[in-house]
Amino acid sequence: MARRTVNYKTQGTCSQFIEVTVDDNDVIEEVTFYGGCNGNLKGICSLVRGMKVEDVKNKLDGIRCGAKNTSCPDQLCRALDQLG
Repeated sequence: MARRTVNYKTQGTCSQFIEVTVDDNDVIEEVTFYGGCNGNLKGICSLVRGMKVEDVKNKLDGIRCGAKNTSCPDQLCRALDQLG
């Protein structure tokens, strides 16, 4: 199986980096957020594990955090965009 991993530096969020690994079927194997709201981000990681990249992007793209133009879930979508 060909796995792809991206280490993404977030912008505009409390988290600082996201590491994402997907398999060759575009299914998310692992997500790790560095920094940010520990419990909430562990929950997001658990929920998206095993999901198709496209499904995660359809659900989380564009979510905002308060007055910010982005959020950790939205930044996860930006990281997934980097997978190509």
